[in-house]
Amino acid sequence: MDPLSLLLPRASGPSLPLTSAAAAAPLNSGRLSNTRFAPQRRRRAARLPPPVSAVAADETPRSEQEPSPSPSGNDDAFDWLDQWYPFAPVCDLDPRAPHGKTVLGLSVVAWYDRGGAGGEWRVFDDACPHRLAPLSEGRVDDKGRLQCVYHGWCFDGVGACKFIPQAPALGPPVHKNSKACVASYPCVVQNNILWFFPRSEPEYKDVLQRKRPPYIAEIDDPEFVTSWSIRDLFYGYDILVENLMDPAHVPYAHKGLILEYDEEGGGPIKMKIVMASMDGFLTAQDQGSFQFIAPCTFYGSPFRQQPGAVQGKKKTPRFMLVFFCVPVASGRSRLIWAFPRNVGVWLDKIMPRWFYHISQNRVLDSDIYLLHVEERKFAAAGLDNWQKVCYVPTSSDNMVIAFRNWFRKFCKNQIGWAVPQVGQLPPTPTKDKLMDRYWSHVAQCTSCSAALKAMKALEVALQVASVAVIGFLAVAKGTLITSTVQRATIVSVAVLCFAASRWLGIFIEKSFYFQDYIHAYK
Repeated sequence: MDPLSLLLPRASGPSLPLTSAAAAAPLNSGRLSNTRFAPQRRRRAARLPPPVSAVAADETPRSEQEPSPSPSGNDDAFDWLDQWYPFAPVCDLDPRAPHGKTVLGLSVVAWYDRGGAGGEWRVFDDACPHRLAPLSEGRVDDKGRLQCVYHGWCFDGVGACKFIPQAPALGPPVHKNSKACVASYPCVVQNNILWFFPRSEPEYKDVLQRKRPPYIAEIDDPEFVTSWSIRDLFYGYDILVENLMDPAHVPYAHKGLILEYDEEGGGPIKMKIVMASMDGFLTAQDQGSFQFIAPCTFYGSPFRQQPGAVQGKKKTPRFMLVFFCVPVASGRSRLIWAFPRNVGVWLDKIMPRWFYHISQNRVLDSDIYLLHVEERKFAAAGLDNWQKVCYVPTSSDNMVIAFRNWFRKFCKNQIGWAVPQVGQLPPTPTKDKLMDRYWSHVAQCTSCSAALKAMKALEVALQVASVAVIGFLAVAKGTLITSTVQRATIVSVAVLCFAASRWLGIFIEKSFYFQDYIHAYK
């Protein structure tokens, strides 16, 4: 069963326990108090309501016109540049090479600096100050410096230029000029994710002392296993978040991929917004809870803990859904996800990550086109008119409504990009580009990349083997091979090798490149 199947709470059936941080961590759990670094606009931290297990789910859906509750009464604008953003899971970052990504419209590069004690990850602007060549196409040289491969300029862990090959050895030290430096951003590894803060000014150098990324304790709990994945998507940040907060679409948009439903599939889903502020909101559902920590973190569990669930030494089954939603550019977003659990831990010892990713990417594929088109219709109507053009009358829409209210009230339906963005959405590509898996996922995933390389090598080996067997049959005819049975056996082996290579080629195409999903035939 794919973990995404648990995103849809059921209307009936036994409840399972919930002991997750979703019901225990405050909305500003990543924030530390330090008056020295206090922002100019003071905001009262959101207080956590009573445990979700003690809060009854809402049986009467809120009107789509109802604003999200804001106990703090603070109507300040959300500061997109005063937040931590996930770059990538560390398991998908090769310390031998730089890695480039776009986050919040900002092109950045992460690389592993071996110069410090034990080494650490760094995040820079992805542009060499010489001629703006992308440093993500460079290399980490034998001295542990980030080297631009256009002209060989080298930079240390703080962004200072250490060497310009074209500068005379006895001439002025031009590499020490401030113009030769690369902008460096605060970064930290937490929960096995590399996070960075999109401000390079000196006053933000110690931002980690006053504010940390949201922390999820279960990910670091040794009783849990957590398998990360990442994918770029051809629709925007707000569409991504809204879709993840909508469990009602699962049995329809992902039909045949997640759970076996009856003919109708869906049903009423009770949910209530327990607490909301500029920092996010907490949602109680009929069997669990979910928490949105603005702007990127959405996590929780579809299960609620029951008293007396632990008997003897038996572990309480605990399962979580963790999503990080990254704004990339206009009409582009990135999803980083994991499903921490303390049951079935042994599976991760024998099952590689790429095996899980195949089915998870299939789930994402099944609604990519729907969301891509939806985003363009929202843009045509204007996001300010979202509540007028969308009819959301049921309780199952409450999380979507809460997010849209947050996005409207605190963000004016706009993302605070780090660099200016083109106002219009990019044109719609063909389906094979829209649902491409290689560049959107495989190229960023070390597990899938390694699996693809191995499978391609096996495909070629099977083809060579089939040809070699036929060649051997032709050469050895009448000498080593005398009976009809021997010839038939050898021919069968050649046919099986060729058939296996063809099957493997189709599997590679569908799993790592493109596989269409047609809802009408599901």
